[in-house]
Amino acid sequence: MAPQDESVRLLDLCMIGLGCAMFAFGLVFFNIANHLADGGISGITLILRALFGIDPAYSTILINVPLILIGWRFLGRQSLIYTIYGTIMLSLFLWIWQRVPFVIQLHGDLLLSALGAGIIGGFGSGLLYRYGGTTGGTDIIARIFERFRGVPMGRTLLYLDVVVLLISLVYIDVQHMAYTLIYSYIFARIVNFTQEGAYAARGVIIISPKHQEIADDIMARLERGVSLIDGEGGYSHQARKLLYVVVAPSELHRLRQIIAHHDDKAFVSIINVNEALGEGFSFQVPKKGWLGKLKH
Repeated sequence: MAPQDESVRLLDLCMIGLGCAMFAFGLVFFNIANHLADGGISGITLILRALFGIDPAYSTILINVPLILIGWRFLGRQSLIYTIYGTIMLSLFLWIWQRVPFVIQLHGDLLLSALGAGIIGGFGSGLLYRYGGTTGGTDIIARIFERFRGVPMGRTLLYLDVVVLLISLVYIDVQHMAYTLIYSYIFARIVNFTQEGAYAARGVIIISPKHQEIADDIMARLERGVSLIDGEGGYSHQARKLLYVVVAPSELHRLRQIIAHHDDKAFVSIINVNEALGEGFSFQVPKKGWLGKLKH
């Protein structure tokens, strides 16, 4: 294995461990401490804790081991290793956090509890998924149903979460369930935000007969690269050039001004880009000199 591959694997494992630590922290200090339920395997471990006093650190391992054995053939080698590692790290941090003499004083405010659980747990899980990790559980069940029944993974995960949350009513009341749903919504939003990355951008497609003037102006004033793509009108069958440029959200207004200056009838399509990597986004942005700024 090349040294670069080893460093990537090490980074993955470190970030998966951090994600597990954050998710476990939210589960212990917000969900458990304030009697909020959860979906999936975590929700089942909370049910077992409430009804039988079983430590979630142990039940997480006990539930996931047979699932991993059943679904190992659908995971692939690296995914299997990351799943086993994620399960162990989650159980370890659940065990640690439950024994740390630390209390977050929220004075019984369930809304703050739901917000804290959703933000911290969601960020931890998003970090976990972003680096290829998983804690097994319902993900494995969903993959099996997708393989043999053709049921999309998202639908299976939703159904399983609903079932677990309904069963959770045996130990929490309707009020706590309502705040659990708020937590679940925030959790899902934070997971998506974390997975999409911090370098969100906008992809813009521009169709105009003045494509070259617009492209030159974008490169000069915004210092963004522009791609020219060969296209053809579906009705007229006339050849035309399409411009494609990726900009930061804060640059959209200036980009619109540049386009309108050259062609106020240009067709513009703006697309959400979940993540943009490379110069100007994840690397250092070229700095403009003050004279260059004055020119424009």
